[in-house]
Amino acid sequence: MAKRVPSASALAGNDPDLLAAVQRSRRLLHRRALMAAAAGTVPIPGLDWAVDAALLSRLVPQINAEFGLTPEQIDRLTPHKREQVQKAVGLVGSALIGKFVTRELVIRATQAVGMRLTAKQAAKYVPLAGQAVAAVLGYTTLRLLGEQHLRDCVEVAKAAQLTLPAPGGDSKR
Repeated sequence: MAKRVPSASALAGNDPDLLAAVQRSRRLLHRRALMAAAAGTVPIPGLDWAVDAALLSRLVPQINAEFGLTPEQIDRLTPHKREQVQKAVGLVGSALIGKFVTRELVIRATQAVGMRLTAKQAAKYVPLAGQAVAAVLGYTTLRLLGEQHLRDCVEVAKAAQLTLPAPGGDSKR
């Protein structure tokens, strides 16, 4: 029996700031996943991969910002707090927290769901039903990657005992 991975909300526990950051991040993630689904319906080979990479390269820094985990936010921390964050990132094993998100980083992250992306490409060539399958796979692939990153951010924020930035604003540390 497969071990169930706790959701970002479950990991946040009763922390109202973490829960609010998770909710804001999920709204962003849902909108980007819908865009990925729409791109999945276009029968142009490779377009959805390009769109997915572009969406992820914009989404990941936005989620990081919700948790105070962009490179700029981490640089403004005290040396002790910065060290706590770096240790927490190392324990979680995320390649996307506290880094400038590059195409290479996005590609590394998407390799984890490579088979799903390949199936999405192949499905596009089956008229109508294939495009629907490609759209569903595009949505779920982006959601899967986004949810994993969201869980990583919650774990790092909790482990480093970060004070989260104000919504839509700067950090209140």
